[in-house]
Amino acid sequence: MIKENIKSVGRTIKTKRKAISGVYAKTQNVVVSASVNRDLPLEKLASKLDRAEYNPEQFPGLILKMDAPVKASALLFSSGKIICTGTKSLKDAKKAIGEIVRKLGAIGLKVKGDTNIVIQNMVASGSVGGKLNLNEIVFKFEDTEYEPEQFPGLVYKLPEPPELPGAKITFLLFGTGRIVITGAKSEKEIIESVYILRDKLKKGGELHS
Repeated sequence: MIKENIKSVGRTIKTKRKAISGVYAKTQNVVVSASVNRDLPLEKLASKLDRAEYNPEQFPGLILKMDAPVKASALLFSSGKIICTGTKSLKDAKKAIGEIVRKLGAIGLKVKGDTNIVIQNMVASGSVGGKLNLNEIVFKFEDTEYEPEQFPGLVYKLPEPPELPGAKITFLLFGTGRIVITGAKSEKEIIESVYILRDKLKKGGELHS
């Protein structure tokens, strides 16, 4: 059986809500898109940039890995679009995009205008502060998937809450109370959705100390 394996490291998200013992969320990965507003010669970039990989027969984008100023990975496309992943905050994602722009400028590819950085997905780990009976939750909550023979976690798609219009949050729940959050577009969506989930579990009698 696959064991529960959630990273405990990450950037802890602050909240204005009253703190509840054991309830938290930590950002693990921020995925952003950006554009340098010009075409990119990927073959040239592959030969000029360190830690760049480009195999157009397998994938149309160039893979670029960085350790400074922040650790991140990026996909660069000939259209000028960039997908950056691996950072733990929007601030660090912006630093990574800025470093890519600097690298492009250093080899004669000047970037003009705003790079238009947009968060596409945020992944976080955390806890609802109590143990969960997944066998009960799968029958009481809609939009769940649970096959314990294949994986110990339960997938739950949170209905769009009034407090977070437009949010499309998906949780991975474990019996220990540990959770993984995906689909968020901001730290507010992450931490608020955790408290909304906790309230829902508590109301349904599914949260146990």
